[in-house]
Amino acid sequence: MAAFRSRLVSGTSLSLLVSAGLVGAPAHAQETGEVTVLEEIVLTAEEQAKQALGVSQVTAEDLEKQPVVNDIAEVVRKQPGVNLTGSTATGQRGNQRQIDIRGMGPENTLILIDGKPVLSRNSVKMSRGGERDTRGDSNWVPAELIERVEVIRGPAAARYGSGASGGVVNIITKRPETFTGQVGLHWNQPENDKEGVTKRTNFMLAGPAGERLTFRVFGNYNETGGDDPDLNPPQLNDDGELQTYAAREGVVNKDLGALLTWDVAPGHELDLQFDLSRQGNIYAGDTRNGAVSEDAASLVGSETSRMYRRTLSTTHRGEYGFGESMSYLQWEQTDNTRLCTGLAGGPEDNYVPCVDTDGDGEDDAFRFNTIDLDNITAKTEWIMPMNLGGKASSLTLGAEYRGEFMHDPNSILNDLPEDLAELLGIPADPADRETDSEQNLVGFYAESNIEWNERLTLTPALRYDYSDAFGDAWSPGLNATYEFSDAWTMKLGVARAFKTPNLFQLNPNYVYRTRGNGCPWFDGIQVEGPCLVVGNPDLEAEKSLNSEIGIAYAGAQGINASLTYFHNDYDNRIGSGFVQYNTGATTDRLYRWENEGKAVISGLEGNFSTDLGERFAFNANFTRMIKSEKDNGEPLSLVPDYTINAALDWYATEALTVTLSATHYGKIEAASSNSITNEDYADTESRDPYTLVNLGGTWQINDTARVSAGITNLLDKTVVRTGTGSSANTFNEPGRAFYVSLNKSF
Repeated sequence: MAAFRSRLVSGTSLSLLVSAGLVGAPAHAQETGEVTVLEEIVLTAEEQAKQALGVSQVTAEDLEKQPVVNDIAEVVRKQPGVNLTGSTATGQRGNQRQIDIRGMGPENTLILIDGKPVLSRNSVKMSRGGERDTRGDSNWVPAELIERVEVIRGPAAARYGSGASGGVVNIITKRPETFTGQVGLHWNQPENDKEGVTKRTNFMLAGPAGERLTFRVFGNYNETGGDDPDLNPPQLNDDGELQTYAAREGVVNKDLGALLTWDVAPGHELDLQFDLSRQGNIYAGDTRNGAVSEDAASLVGSETSRMYRRTLSTTHRGEYGFGESMSYLQWEQTDNTRLCTGLAGGPEDNYVPCVDTDGDGEDDAFRFNTIDLDNITAKTEWIMPMNLGGKASSLTLGAEYRGEFMHDPNSILNDLPEDLAELLGIPADPADRETDSEQNLVGFYAESNIEWNERLTLTPALRYDYSDAFGDAWSPGLNATYEFSDAWTMKLGVARAFKTPNLFQLNPNYVYRTRGNGCPWFDGIQVEGPCLVVGNPDLEAEKSLNSEIGIAYAGAQGINASLTYFHNDYDNRIGSGFVQYNTGATTDRLYRWENEGKAVISGLEGNFSTDLGERFAFNANFTRMIKSEKDNGEPLSLVPDYTINAALDWYATEALTVTLSATHYGKIEAASSNSITNEDYADTESRDPYTLVNLGGTWQINDTARVSAGITNLLDKTVVRTGTGSSANTFNEPGRAFYVSLNKSF
């Protein structure tokens, strides 16, 4: 059952590997008369290639070589096609960097844990430029609990449904079946005492709990301190005044989880799982425009936001005479609690006093507010080997449900003039507005892996989704793999992908107000404010057409290489609107979220790895962004023109491995105009290329104890934040730091 669980844990990783030519049906098929019998295919993480066309893997061994400081995004970013960016190209919240696959932006990267969607970041309010004050959803599992991370890109990711237009990151956790205990300690000490120290400790206990039961429990505490508010050098603002842009805020993770697996009958397992996580920040002074203001400075070092995530799920895996199945039902509940923030004008999204404590009519105290988000997800997937027209094949059939239910009494508090309220059909007084919103999505999909002949494998797929918010979405796809020889393989793929509007964009009660500076520009002139942007229940889904062509080589002497060209046409992209609905009005101009934009993204990604004798191994990968452009000429996300990752492993002894690695980031072009207002920037500031070098070692002391130690940013390359908007210098890279990790199992 363990091998079977490894095959099904991510839902479609097996079929993806088949279509990529890594697992061929002929090697496992026997002809018996008119019936093709497929022998059992056992795939483990060690047997699967780390880099293939459209898919990469980060193994537990990779995480040991360079332990994660706080978030596995630090390691995932080193895969081909992957970078880290803020929520949008505005540069706001630039240090809140999240996984961005193929330049499609974090909102188009779907995060999974053991094949189940993670949607907590959807509880965070989306501002007019598309920004969210969130770190994303890649940090809900301690690194020491991870077995591997699968990164799936392009057309192969499209069949995962909404939010996977860029790709999918599936975090697969450890599930020991023999009695196992594990304790981990990690310390990361920056050389610069203005940068935050990291300390982490965790444990896992797993094994049999009876004849037919196994269990796993784990706990984790991970604290990374916030950077000092004066870490970055002061800059002159437009008024000629010196101001400092905030560096990285800190974060404290507290995680607990329990899993019970019941071997119901031969070939059938049932999981019951409960996880609880709390992420609290350590505020570093970040504001909407990035500058540390006087009010923001008073909160530095305190907790200004916290996220609680609870999940309860049950999963069934079954083996039958005709195939295999995996089905689950999950409840994910998120409490997004933070100090109240401004809802209009300059203070928007900045922490502001919101309680009058002395009765003078002026707010002079802070208060925490909460947005609650409940996500119900369910999925059933069936994989059936079969014979189609005499060709060895497998058929995957599945159905999926996602329901989002939000209680938000906070972001709807902007008032409306009576005439606009009547036009929109919502109350003018925020106290009378509905605080709950929801959307439901049902999807059905089919995928077949057909071995057309000895060299060609075809993988057609079709997905249909129905949403009570926007209606239908069809997502057809086709991948083809052709093996020229044992060494050379080509893959072509094309697929339609989509993304649902979020609940803030859909909610007609969500009213954004700007006093003027956030109003749009037309023909070089900004219209007078105030302006309002409201949610639009008539939005359609965003769509993209993803295509790729790639070639891979796996030859002698451990040489593996691949090169892929990808092209995404992004359509129906949702923006905050430039169409005025109360035509002729010169004040309180009304706009809505609209399906208004297009974008084109294209690029190259590749990898190369080889053994250098018996004691050395070299691997490298690169990403080259050829085009990332919205229909207004601005970049879709702030990613480097190119990225190169390289690592040299020295196996000094059987117990000691030393790794020297480097990443070179190319130039990042700044936006030339404000994506919210269309105002052209007088000056722009791009980020120059830079290189980060790391040195680390792993010593396996004995069968149960391991030490990892090293230096990150060995050359102490300084990369600081100096602005937002017209600048691409919107984030910090941490300076030189020293780390040590201790892991003990028993």
